[in-house]
Amino acid sequence: MVFSPRLSAFVALVALTNAATAVPMYGQCGGSGYTGPTQCDPGLVCVKLNDWYSQCQSGGAQPPVTTTSSPPVTVSPPPSTTTVAPPVATGPPAPEIPAGQLTQLRSFGNNPSNISMFVYKPQNVKNRPGLLVALHPCGGTAQQYFSGFPGFRQHADQRGFIVLYGQSPPGSSNCWDIISTASLTREGGDDSTGIASAVKYALQNWNVDPEKVFVTGTSSGAMMTNIMAATYPDLFKAGAVWAGTAVGCLSANTPQFPPDPCQSGTVIRTPQEWGDRVRRAYPGYNGPWPRMQIWHGTNDFALDHKNLAEQMKQWTNVHNISQTPTSTSPSTPRQGWTKQVYGNGLVETFSGQGAGHGLPESGTEVVAMDFFGL
Repeated sequence: MVFSPRLSAFVALVALTNAATAVPMYGQCGGSGYTGPTQCDPGLVCVKLNDWYSQCQSGGAQPPVTTTSSPPVTVSPPPSTTTVAPPVATGPPAPEIPAGQLTQLRSFGNNPSNISMFVYKPQNVKNRPGLLVALHPCGGTAQQYFSGFPGFRQHADQRGFIVLYGQSPPGSSNCWDIISTASLTREGGDDSTGIASAVKYALQNWNVDPEKVFVTGTSSGAMMTNIMAATYPDLFKAGAVWAGTAVGCLSANTPQFPPDPCQSGTVIRTPQEWGDRVRRAYPGYNGPWPRMQIWHGTNDFALDHKNLAEQMKQWTNVHNISQTPTSTSPSTPRQGWTKQVYGNGLVETFSGQGAGHGLPESGTEVVAMDFFGL
């Protein structure tokens, strides 16, 4: 049986598997070779995505894009220019965007793979807001990520920043393209290009502070977070990766069971080799790279915990810092998690003893928001 490259890269990247007997939203609940829990949380159903992976999803309709009768907003493409300097503020940012609800942007510039973008502007948005790009896991949608992981919008409400929720294109099996050369290359003409266009639109039109632009995501969205930091380091100041893999880890793999080598944690490379995969995404770039925060659970059934170390090796090499942590803090930010800091905070890792693939765990998002400085 043949699956699409997007699905191969990864259907299993959305499991919210943990030690509980009931599986939460996006959790793995079945599949060939799977031995974990199979009962979904109330209101969820176990949906078969392929022979080796089934996932807990909402049993009803998808949550609405907006919470009022207001239709999605249609915006004009940004002007043809390479600058991302924001305009002088004359009032609240993004006046055309309804506050306090998820609103789809119909046009935001160059979008070769036809991704969708949704914006959440809090009621108390700052006049010079920060911007967080949030990317859903494989099998999810922007609306589901908005509802299923409410921490991002809750912190937006508290801190006054704007959130852009990306959605993978039609026909993608609801997975981001994290394997093609096009997506792994700056202005390569795929998902990463469309996401960057939306960020540029926000910078040009919403008075967003260019020093406060960040990206985060879960699973497939975590992989795309790494890719966005690699392909557009001039746009993003930092990224937070929840249960992902290093840039280029899956680019040469094909669908198979037993699991893909990257998924099972057997793709081990030197820091230099990993770093080169990032540098190839934007040849000739010599500016600062985004700070990176990497989270992974030891009981991740979808992506082996070894991928945490491979990502650490990649980004410490890119930053030209040691792979030896400068500090280690057990029970941080909570019991079972261990924080390690590299290079005076350029890279941080969080290893969760017993944690599964369903990250971020509720209440841990604040650590990423503080890391960003939002």
